[in-house]
Amino acid sequence: MRSHPPYPSLRSFLDWCRDADQFQTILEPVSINHQLTAVHRQVLEASGPVLQFDHPVKADGTHADMPVVTNLFGTTSRVAAGLGISLEQVPDLGAFLAALRAPTPPEGMRDALSRWPMLKAALATRPKITRKAAVQEVVKEGDEIDLSDIPICTHWPGDAGPLITWPIVLTRPHGTEAEDVARYNAGVYRAQVIERDKIIMRWLAHRGGAHHHQSWGRESEKTPVAIVLGADPAMLLSAALPLPETVSELTFSGALNGHRPRLVAAKTIPMMVPAEAEIVIEGYVSPTEMAPEGPFGDHTGYYNNAEDFPVMTVTGITHRKDPLYLSTYTGRPPDEPAIIGEVFNQLALPTIQAQIPEIHDLWLPPAACSYRMAVVSIRKRYPGQARRVMMALWGMLPQFSYTKMIVVVDDDIDPRNWDDISWALATRMDPSRDVMMVENTPMDYLDFASPKAGLAGKMGIDATNKLDEETTRDWGTVMQTAPEDAAFAADLLSRVMPEMKT
Repeated sequence: MRSHPPYPSLRSFLDWCRDADQFQTILEPVSINHQLTAVHRQVLEASGPVLQFDHPVKADGTHADMPVVTNLFGTTSRVAAGLGISLEQVPDLGAFLAALRAPTPPEGMRDALSRWPMLKAALATRPKITRKAAVQEVVKEGDEIDLSDIPICTHWPGDAGPLITWPIVLTRPHGTEAEDVARYNAGVYRAQVIERDKIIMRWLAHRGGAHHHQSWGRESEKTPVAIVLGADPAMLLSAALPLPETVSELTFSGALNGHRPRLVAAKTIPMMVPAEAEIVIEGYVSPTEMAPEGPFGDHTGYYNNAEDFPVMTVTGITHRKDPLYLSTYTGRPPDEPAIIGEVFNQLALPTIQAQIPEIHDLWLPPAACSYRMAVVSIRKRYPGQARRVMMALWGMLPQFSYTKMIVVVDDDIDPRNWDDISWALATRMDPSRDVMMVENTPMDYLDFASPKAGLAGKMGIDATNKLDEETTRDWGTVMQTAPEDAAFAADLLSRVMPEMKT
């Protein structure tokens, strides 16, 4: 299925970006305080290349020793490439991942052989353990630890300080061993640097890292944590994918990459870490010590309020001899999370359709912070079906529990076309009949529009054609040009107005 070779490291993917003319080196000195983000933002909004800042300037005016890489997934084509495929292959990969979630038994030898790519992908998830790793060419412990050696950016003028924005945070539950990598959770959590060896770990209560931290805390033990900076693209995207809680993102990345991930034992904590990463920050998160995290600019386009989160004490930093620091920013879309979300929307559609078959298409508008609003087209067959689909989506995946508005349209409507959506709302929806309100449901606590932190209402809008049981009036018939008349018009115009595109 892959149309790209495996990318065992961030560097191998950057090599592809260079060959594809999607890479730009910035030789000018650029401050990691606000300036670097401003440059990144303008390039991302222009669908520009990956950027490597070779001379980042730290807050004290000195030059950092390591370059900063940004805009890695600043276009949907690069997100697809990170998955090893072209944009055209995203639906096929989505169908493949849906089959992995609920495989059907093979029917005979021929069918079994046809599924070999799936079997190969499953086998590729088994990590390979090594004793020597590029990420441990340099090891710093004790007094050598200083997080300011890493050019961690302060992104927005109102930010509280330096913020690690592309970390893969590895944790495991209490009672497991370091070698039990299938039990690992890999999440992308915000991490604020507060001292040379202290980090605030912002993981929300429903996330895997927080669950693991709670399991250690119940035993009054500190949680071993590895923060991986600059992993291979499949690992980065696996950590962001909405996988089931029973699936380890770390091992799943092997299926995406078609390449067994290489792991090595961490130096100061009982954890395994990616051998080909750029930097690994090792340490323990306290079961009791908390500190106010934020405020920081968030994906909503606003600064969130400061709130207490657990503190991690760094026990070791390992990195390559010439490491790269991978960074990004979050803000009002477009940003990298929103662009990744566009591809993941397509990737998740077959899995969603497997559970709710009447869904024809689904769009999460990036401008609505990717998941706050959903537009769903369905093949409507019975009364009340639109409401059933709304409730099924809200209850199916954790991500949809934060979707505050769902608009359901018929399958003759393009859910990605605002003109189509507006027409359906204007002609197929009555506010007194077709709006469903739900109170006191889970909500992202960063959504300060909600009446209570973490708790808000939801709205469903049925903009489908109404069946006899749903209305007392005769329903209108949609006007359409007859196919033979459309063909005649296209032929005529191609001859008399060839410059006109129809």
